[in-house]
Amino acid sequence: MPKHSTALTIGQVAETIGVSTHTLRYYEQAGLIRPVGRTQAGHRLYSPADLDWLRFVMRLKATGMPIAGMQQIAALRAQGHPTMRARRDLLVAHRDALIARIADLQSNLGAIDDKIAYYEAATSGAVEPDPARQDDETSSPSHANQDSQWTTHTTSATRADGTSSGKSTARRASR
Repeated sequence: MPKHSTALTIGQVAETIGVSTHTLRYYEQAGLIRPVGRTQAGHRLYSPADLDWLRFVMRLKATGMPIAGMQQIAALRAQGHPTMRARRDLLVAHRDALIARIADLQSNLGAIDDKIAYYEAATSGAVEPDPARQDDETSSPSHANQDSQWTTHTTSATRADGTSSGKSTARRASR
């Protein structure tokens, strides 16, 4: 490639997207990125299009998409335009799984906020602590049902298709 090219070395790309050079080599080996161009000495040279794709792969990773899902999208991408609908469908399924996960996180955050508000009120003297409600520090597994106003949250692993197989609740029923 000519010296005035916009190609980047593996080190430059690694620094730009915040991963190690080992990770980039792994992504190439795993089929997440197309084989990149090389110098006569065999050094990798990444194009701006490679960098754009890697940024997208990093977004998928950040959202919890399994490697297998990213590999599916990358393999379809390599097949070109006729696979756009299939790629779209995979992303829609992943988006729907993310929306469900965000709803679970928001529910859990609400439960934590409610518990914080209760502790703040109880420690400031605004409300009298409920003796039936066990403080986290003094409760034991044998007393788990004494704080019946709270349900437990059970998480499940994300399946290969990027969807969660479990439901959860973590809101306080009442004070």
